[in-house]
Parts: sequence; C-alpha cells; structure tokens
Amino acid sequence: MKTFVLTVSKQFPKTHEKAGKSTGFVENISRLFTNGSEKIHTIRSNYELWQKRAKEINEGKAILSIRYWSEMPYRSKQVEICRLERVGVEKLEQPDNFVFAPIEGKKIDWEVLANNDGLSFEDFCEWFKSGQKEPMAVIHFTDFRYGG
Repeated sequence: MKTFVLTVSKQFPKTHEKAGKSTGFVENISRLFTNGSEKIHTIRSNYELWQKRAKEINEGKAILSIRYWSEMPYRSKQVEICRLERVGVEKLEQPDNFVFAPIEGKKIDWEVLANNDGLSFEDFCEWFKSGQKEPMAVIHFTDFRYGG
C-alpha cells in the first residue's frame, strides 16, 4: 500500500520569533483520538496534490503517515506519530486575504483557523507571514470540516 508522509514541526522554525521553542504539534496529534486535540488539521501549499492524495487515502489505496524529525529537519530520522486511513482536504482560497479565511465558500475567522491548527493567532500569523497567494490545502485529521 502506498504511504504519503506529512511531517510536522516539533519546534518553531528559525524564521519565527519563537524559533527553537516547542510547537506542541507532536503532543497534540498524539492526543487526537484520546483526549481531543488543539491541532485537528494542518495547512499546506499545493492544494491539488493534497486533494489527489486524500482521494487515494479515502479509497483505501494509501495511508497518511504523520511524522516529525527526531532532530534537525531533513538531516535526521523521522518518527511516526500516527497513521490515518481517512483524511479531509478543504481549499483555502486567497490565503493572503487577511479579513477572513475563505474555505469552501465560507468566511472563517482566522483566529478559529489558527487555533484548530494548534497555534495562537499571533504565532499563526508569524508562521505564515510570507503571504502565499495560491490556494492552500487544509488537511483535516478528524471528521471536522469548515464547509459542513
């Protein structure tokens, strides 16, 4: 069976004001299916790719392996947190619209999106400050969806 890998950061990146501090992502994802989690999705570029991958996963042709780097990103072993056999992907249009987050035709408050991504609004803005213009993928780890 095909395996798609999604890595999450244990620490804030060097470009973030909290560089080197824990993101809490690993712990939150570990709690996804037990006590609930503050991180129920992740946001990635290349919506079309993730939509295609989600289709394969949900058809039982692949799984999603969520991992983190044991030490230095891209220079250390990956450690698996969990495997998912079902995921959801929603399209975040105009990620540079700072009034609201347009997802699947709905206007979502950026703070809600940030919190569901496991970050404070301030940390979320700092993380995504580069101003991506292309649609992004909101990859859901649970059954929750913004579009209904």
